[in-house]
Amino acid sequence: MSSGTDLDEHLSLLRRRWLLLVGCVVFGGTTGLALMRLTPPAYTATTQVLVMPIGPQEPGNQVTSRQREALNLDTEAQIAQSAVVGARAARALTTGALDPVEVSVPPNSAVLWISVSAADPVAAAAQSGAYADAYLANRRESALAALAAQQQAVLGKLKQVNAGLDTAISGLGRLTRGSPQHTIAVQRQSVLNRQAHNLTLRYDALRTVAVTPGSIISQATPPAAPSSPSLPLYLGTGLMAGLLTGSAAAYARDRFDTRLRTAADVERLTGLPVLGDLSSPREHGVLHELASAVVAACPGKRLLVKALPADLCASSLAEPLSVSAPLSVLDGSDVRDLARADAALLLVGLDRVSSAEVAAVVRHLDRYHVPVAGVVTSTDAVPSFVPLLEPRPHTSLGKLVATGEFDVSVAAETTPLPSLRQPRQGKPT
Repeated sequence: MSSGTDLDEHLSLLRRRWLLLVGCVVFGGTTGLALMRLTPPAYTATTQVLVMPIGPQEPGNQVTSRQREALNLDTEAQIAQSAVVGARAARALTTGALDPVEVSVPPNSAVLWISVSAADPVAAAAQSGAYADAYLANRRESALAALAAQQQAVLGKLKQVNAGLDTAISGLGRLTRGSPQHTIAVQRQSVLNRQAHNLTLRYDALRTVAVTPGSIISQATPPAAPSSPSLPLYLGTGLMAGLLTGSAAAYARDRFDTRLRTAADVERLTGLPVLGDLSSPREHGVLHELASAVVAACPGKRLLVKALPADLCASSLAEPLSVSAPLSVLDGSDVRDLARADAALLLVGLDRVSSAEVAAVVRHLDRYHVPVAGVVTSTDAVPSFVPLLEPRPHTSLGKLVATGEFDVSVAAETTPLPSLRQPRQGKPT
């Protein structure tokens, strides 16, 4: 229940400030479209490279759900974006500088996507292909260099074993057959023979290794349409930024703006009940309902009517509306009105006072124990409460004795609030 109430409060706040919110959203969307028009187009070309293992010297990869290949393609992607590969690609294109390259690895594949974004589609395709060729060439050279180093190491070890074997064979002839020294020399010769055999096989295997760093399976072609700027991205970002900004501005405006513009603002900011709203077009019977609400809200017989601002009646553009009520109406002109009043009714001019001014008046009345029965809001037509003048049924002596109440009539101390303006020609009364 609490979360639903909070949501309703937030939505009602946005409804109150809908104009500010919509303005920020429209401004954000317009700004996004303007930035999209000002951003130069960029074309993206992609070359797909199949990476193949080239030997046991390569670092292995831990098989995961994302990558099941034995080759570590994340490392290869970093190599493809390295400065060494970029310099080789620049030399191949005979250009001073290339656009940045982006390398991605699709899950569960041994393929690198080498993408380049440039202002010219032909240049983007050429640079993407140059990066792919430079990566494969660098990978081939690195593999050949590593393979040559291994061959040199094996060959050096083989030469060392062969030299030891020659020494063992030459010394074997000088030893007496059957002696312990002869037996040890024979065993040493056998061990050296096995080592020489294994090294020879390994050296031959290294010499016959086929270096296949990979191949281009999809050559980059000049794109037909620009990849950026993107309309959904710019427009969506602008609208979202406008929505967030508008929401923040609406909350700030609602927090610091205390001016009363509608009857709902009066109830929300002051906590006082609105007995009638005369700011909208009046329907038939609205004045009668207003008088009934005023009579029901007043706890006594004397009603003090106070206008906010004080010159509300004098500055009204239309004639006041006479609202008859069976009460003693006090307008505050008599110094005794505040002391005699049983309740007060506030006439609030919309968009002319703030909640702080209304609160100050309420505190002033509360200081003299005068409760506020309610508020009547108005804009162009100000209500003028006058007592009923039609005759009332006579109260019998028996009813007077039984109830102790008199019928409502105009008391001698009543000071009706007169109309401060004469009705204009052609205006409704």
